[in-house]
Amino acid sequence: MKINAAIQLLPLDTDEHRYAVIDRAIALIEASGLKFKVCPFETVVEGESEKVYALIQAIQNTSLEKNCSELLINVKIHAATRDLHFDDKIAKFQ
Repeated sequence: MKINAAIQLLPLDTDEHRYAVIDRAIALIEASGLKFKVCPFETVVEGESEKVYALIQAIQNTSLEKNCSELLINVKIHAATRDLHFDDKIAKFQ
């Protein structure tokens, strides 16, 4: 089943500009092949749960390996017994 996840990355201790850490995370999201939407405070992804969870792990590992020694990752997950599509949730606003 497809799930939706909102991923917010907050680098706490970094030797480089915080946005560089976030930009790297967004590059991982783009490379994942998952459907996504970048928003001002978080990025929303849609896909099979295993791929979404693997992406979150990759974001954590890559961020910690690349000049960021501490971070917070806030994740909101919407799961159901059917496929979920974030476009269904926002269609009436577009």
